[in-house]
Amino acid sequence: MKFGITGKKDTAQVYEIAKRFCGWLGERDIEFFVEETLGRVIDVQSVLPERDLAAAVDVIVVFGGDGSFIWASRMARGYDVPILGCNLGGLGFLTEFTVNEFFPMMERVIAGDYKIEKREMISGYVARKDKNREEFMVLNDIVINNGPISKVVDLAIYIDEEYVTTFKADGIIFATPTGSTAYSLSAGGPIIYPTLPVITVTPICPHILTNRPIVVPNTKKIKTKVLTDIQNTYLTLDGQVGMPLYLGDEIVLESSEFYVNIIKSPFRDYFDILKTKLMWSGRYEDYE
Repeated sequence: MKFGITGKKDTAQVYEIAKRFCGWLGERDIEFFVEETLGRVIDVQSVLPERDLAAAVDVIVVFGGDGSFIWASRMARGYDVPILGCNLGGLGFLTEFTVNEFFPMMERVIAGDYKIEKREMISGYVARKDKNREEFMVLNDIVINNGPISKVVDLAIYIDEEYVTTFKADGIIFATPTGSTAYSLSAGGPIIYPTLPVITVTPICPHILTNRPIVVPNTKKIKTKVLTDIQNTYLTLDGQVGMPLYLGDEIVLESSEFYVNIIKSPFRDYFDILKTKLMWSGRYEDYE
């Protein structure tokens, strides 16, 4: 088994545990490669460029938070390689393992004693009036908003080419089930169990109160047309990559043929993570 190692690039705690993990693997004569930027910082010889890491390994280990995990998922796109996330703060929705759980879990991974959960991605493109197309793919969400100065933008929604409505709002969020607990949740969107085959459409601060979130099967194609000419209207992908939008641009979304393999924690399930992250109350028995 070969391991790929990556993580947040500017955190001393990441450097410390990544170097420790490399030594741990070396003691067991297990082959590994470190993403080259991180590898140079922690002074290891077995490094690979980020673009080559997923093709060379059997498991990718990510040190950091959910943002680091999302970045790694983009790197692993198209490769059937599972990703294990070690969160260096509190629990993450994607980086499910604490530091204390990490090395016991690695023993299980080496023994083949682990489970994988497949997470759907969304693919899409922006069609410009000049016929240019800009393609993208996300694990969490696609957000349309109008930048630092809040103005209502009109966004027409079509599902399978049939007009549905025009959202008058500060913006709109299209989320996978994985992304339903991110920005979409704070905007009033529903929590979706991560393996359900749906896409959520959540307006941000809608001007019309009857504009509510919609849950759409991921077999449908969703098209959004920008109807307002507002400077700084922007499309943001997974909170990490963005591009400007202009009057008449069309954003087309559908389920991707690619997915992300997440190594699941045996120490807790999805609802345990929800209760911890969202600080839900204790068990019913606690109140008896």
